[in-house]
Amino acid sequence: QVQLVESGGGLVQAGDSLRLSCATSGRSFEDYAMGWVRQAPGKEREFVSAIWTGGQTYYADSVKGRFTISRDNAKNTVYLQMKFMQVEDTAIYCCASRSSYLASRDYRDYSHWGQGTQVTVSS
Repeated sequence: QVQLVESGGGLVQAGDSLRLSCATSGRSFEDYAMGWVRQAPGKEREFVSAIWTGGQTYYADSVKGRFTISRDNAKNTVYLQMKFMQVEDTAIYCCASRSSYLASRDYRDYSHWGQGTQVTVSS
């Protein structure tokens, strides 16, 4: 059974940095594209970033230049490094996997999800 477990969320101030991790188990991590999606209170789920099995990356315009996604296949883990954080980044962040080498900007293309980790940015 595929499992994804996020960690690293917390409360930070605007301008600060935070790194999220998503540890996976249950299948060949290197064969799956991975993504990060967030959902703020009262808002719809929003694509944040994704990474192909080969390392190519996608970013939402709202985070481009501030967030960096990466993966460590030896550790079965995907990361989201967040810098210059803004109050608008406050949300629950979930990682997700897709049974393809291709990442997707559409969160509906991902089949397995973690429980999420809360990120709160104060002004």
